Amino acid sequence: MKTKSVLYQLFLEPVNKYSAIALSLFLAIAATPALAQDNTLELQDSGSSDSPTESSETNYRDLPELKDREAPQSDPAQNITPLPAESADSAESINFATQESDYTLGAGDQIKLDIFQVEEYSGEYPVLVDGTISLPLVGRVDVRGLSLKETSDVVSQEYSTYLKRPIITVGLVAPRPLKIGVSGEVDNPGTYEVPITAENPQFPSVTGIIRQAGGITTIADVRNVRVKREVKGKEVVYNANLWQLLTEGKVRQDISLRDGDNIFVPTTDEINTSELNRLAEASFGLQTDKPIQVAIVGEVFRPGSHFIQPELLSRNNDNNGTNAQRQESIPPRLTQAINVANGIKPLADVRNVEVRRTTWDDEEKVIAVNLWELIQTGDTKQDVILQEGDKIVVPKADALSKEEVDALATASFNRETITVNVVGEVNSPGAQEVQPGTPLNQAILAAGGFDNQRANSNKVELVSLKPDGTVDKRQIEVDLASGIDDVTNPTLNHNDVVVVGRSGTTAATDTAGQVFSPLGGVLGLLRFIF
Repeated sequence: MKTKSVLYQLFLEPVNKYSAIALSLFLAIAATPALAQDNTLELQDSGSSDSPTESSETNYRDLPELKDREAPQSDPAQNITPLPAESADSAESINFATQESDYTLGAGDQIKLDIFQVEEYSGEYPVLVDGTISLPLVGRVDVRGLSLKETSDVVSQEYSTYLKRPIITVGLVAPRPLKIGVSGEVDNPGTYEVPITAENPQFPSVTGIIRQAGGITTIADVRNVRVKREVKGKEVVYNANLWQLLTEGKVRQDISLRDGDNIFVPTTDEINTSELNRLAEASFGLQTDKPIQVAIVGEVFRPGSHFIQPELLSRNNDNNGTNAQRQESIPPRLTQAINVANGIKPLADVRNVEVRRTTWDDEEKVIAVNLWELIQTGDTKQDVILQEGDKIVVPKADALSKEEVDALATASFNRETITVNVVGEVNSPGAQEVQPGTPLNQAILAAGGFDNQRANSNKVELVSLKPDGTVDKRQIEVDLASGIDDVTNPTLNHNDVVVVGRSGTTAATDTAGQVFSPLGGVLGLLRFIF
């Protein structure tokens, strides 16, 4: 029994050894075409080659955007993973993917097929409107939505019926123009077409398309700009944190776009006025070189709609003057609008000014502004940057101290002087140029004061033009020694009229003079005759 076992082992060992060697050779031969095919996928621009290695050297070597890339994967270093569209509004959507996806073929693309050692079937083929390419022998092949590598696999499978182990290289000769949609908080939402040419081979980025759309608005949430893309029939959402791009220089946040992408710029939940200056300076930021129309109501001298002109600093053109770039300018601000409205009235509540701004979906955002902080501490972020369609509300204060009135009267955004008319029994009647916030007493003194022999120094009449166009008349009991008071010494508005009447004695004397003036004329005539 032992002898049989030894003979049995001597017989099986050579058999197992040769079987293992034969199996290894078989697997190596079978794997060779697949390995060769996987290594031949490169992008080409022109010409043919005799081998996969040569074809890879004649491709878009300087166009990394056009090379076939791997599908988006998670990035452990930045903890960024792609999320499906249905998760876009969840709490987990803070970190979306920023890695670029494969370029997928569509109608209008021009591709080149290089079938190794079969030049008669190689050549350039357009992707037709139905997403197919028409090939020799195999006919139409649907490549719509396929990456270059997937196209190579599909075409190889089609030609495997006619060719033994086909090795096919797929190159992108001329990409189709990209159509990108932009919506949300941008100046000009809509669809934009970007051609990809040899002179302009780079795919557009998020900031480039936003710049074409007129830039963001002042209430844009630049930390959560969304890019929606269809990948293999599923919608994937990417997030571009453009604030990190501005403040930290993270260029990966400026996502490279693909045909059919949709950019959405949401509205910020909380408006941070201190960030507006940084956004205004960004290349994709607020475009402030054009006049805007705003409405201002409340305690200003000229309420209504006004055009605000930005202050242009320079104009940058190319040498031929055919490609005008955006002009450098100072964006229109709140104080400029108040100044165009001829300044604020003396009883304006500058602590509670509101700028009401309409969002992309017709909701209203309110920006609370405290201009008193601007006057007292120089807090420039209170001087809010304005945009088209803003409504500014300047409320009326219940009461102001003399110090507050004086401070507002000398503010840079207020008008330098106002005109009031002092008529009647004063020494220098007529129009008087006084500072805003001037009280009644000072206006009378500016007109030379009362005529001591004729004026009624106890009571005057104040005539004011109301914002609705009506006239308001009221009697004011004058006390030249009193401070600013809405009853006895009110502050005056532009074009107010102060009427100083005659005293009782003066009125009686003037009446008597009118009665006896004809008699005086007769007596004078008789005196002349005799």
